[in-house]
Amino acid sequence: MSAAIRVGLIGYGYSGRTFHAPLIRAVAGLELRVVGSRDPARVEADLPGVAVVADPFAAATSAAIDLVVIASPNDSHAPLAQAALAAGKHVVVDKPLTLDLAEARALRAAARSRSRLLAVFHNRRWDSDFLTVRRAIAAGVIGPVRHCESRFDRFRPRIRDRWREGGGPGSGIWYDLGPHLVDQALLLFGLPDRVTASLARLRPGARSDDWAHVVLAYPGLRVVLQASMLVAGGSPRFVVHGESGSLIKHRADRQEEQLLAGLVPGASGWGADPDGLEIHDGTGTVTRAPAVAGDQRLFYQGVAETLLRGPVDEAAALQAVRVMACLEAAVTSARAGTSVGLPLTPDERGP
Repeated sequence: MSAAIRVGLIGYGYSGRTFHAPLIRAVAGLELRVVGSRDPARVEADLPGVAVVADPFAAATSAAIDLVVIASPNDSHAPLAQAALAAGKHVVVDKPLTLDLAEARALRAAARSRSRLLAVFHNRRWDSDFLTVRRAIAAGVIGPVRHCESRFDRFRPRIRDRWREGGGPGSGIWYDLGPHLVDQALLLFGLPDRVTASLARLRPGARSDDWAHVVLAYPGLRVVLQASMLVAGGSPRFVVHGESGSLIKHRADRQEEQLLAGLVPGASGWGADPDGLEIHDGTGTVTRAPAVAGDQRLFYQGVAETLLRGPVDEAAALQAVRVMACLEAAVTSARAGTSVGLPLTPDERGP
């Protein structure tokens, strides 16, 4: 491709409106041409001049677009992505990629057979908290890591009437926030040997899991992933213990907050994080390092560069399959009450 990449966005709910549309429009080389939505007035008010298509499958296969971004409910991800790939489109899917590992494998095979990009919208790879912790670990600030805790918490004691909190396929906090936690853990530490999980419904009347505690086991390392709808405050985003000290990152990235406030991605102050990293050296000395600024535009900049310059490889699709395997292993573990290995083939594990 030499011209701008024509993008179709399917779904204009919270994720599509808050994250995808602003980030796509902030990246050179991408043009948002089509939005699949049954609320044309809402789309037209925000995105004048962008075509609105009510049928999501018509949007996914439209001749007017090159790249399909799927931000619809989780149970629609696989069929819409299959339709888009069959029509020769590149595909970005909001997390999670699919409802299960079998669907993820089928999408990877379809993308490979057509030499098309298949990627999950892991925008949290470019959050300030994760980037700050990742930099410190890579620099060996606390030596070899032996214990890492990563949390995505919310305080929503009242159950809302939306599909994410319903009892349907793909609902619940683990499939909502778990993909971010797992993806970041795999980037930091690679594939675990075993997964042990507990999923629960703690709010009265909850129809899907609203609390998750998952442990990824590695040789000489344990990674604890936690998510809850009943945390009003007090839990650090990251706690990392190594042989030479500990890291604590208290506050989470602010980009979602900035987007909700109407800040345009790339504007002054975008991604800035005033909450520095605490570094404990084990002798009682605590120092602070400045946080790395976040910039979720980099996800879509990477997509644009890949499609404009080529070639398209399947690294992103393989990463998506690995994340899906961890998500599914956690569900299996929680149901069985035991630790389980990852159900990956040698090809999926890689060398």
